[in-house]
Amino acid sequence: MSIEATCTGCSSVLPAGARFCPACGQAVTVDPAVEERRIVTVVFADLEGFTSLAEHRDPESVKELLDACFDALVPVIEAHGGHVDKIIGDELMGLSGAPSAHEDDADRAVRAALALSGALATVDPGLRLRVGVNTGEVLAGAVGPSSGYTVTGDVVNTAHRLVSAARPGEVLVGDRTRQLASAAVECELRGD
Repeated sequence: MSIEATCTGCSSVLPAGARFCPACGQAVTVDPAVEERRIVTVVFADLEGFTSLAEHRDPESVKELLDACFDALVPVIEAHGGHVDKIIGDELMGLSGAPSAHEDDADRAVRAALALSGALATVDPGLRLRVGVNTGEVLAGAVGPSSGYTVTGDVVNTAHRLVSAARPGEVLVGDRTRQLASAAVECELRGD
């Protein structure tokens, strides 16, 4: 079910998928109760080797370390205009383009992804991240029993597969992300 969206600034009706209000130019923020298709860039970050590290630590120590790691990583996503969608175990999923959109969401997401390793090094220089970034169409809105806002679609799955393929310390980006990122972000072909 789709509900007609209106601009929070001027109350004009927004066309489907609008990132900016055509009447006043304000960036569109998604109402979690409204489901809509959007172009989003997903950033997945995984703490490399954390599972084996946690096996030999007290649970309180593991929680303290995770808290410190995410206290350093979350602000990086937010500083680049992104939104932290979820944290599951030792993984973080961030979004650029939902619930708020910017003209340069892919670029912002790549820059955030590149800055994550430096932020993590301030917590523990021995920890490394594997990061995957992918851009494409998703369905954004409330999902599940808690009706929490999130995005769904193959773009999310592909971003997670990029994390699995990344080496420790590496950021892998999907082709559409690479195409949308600014020329100031240098990419190197890694393979299929």
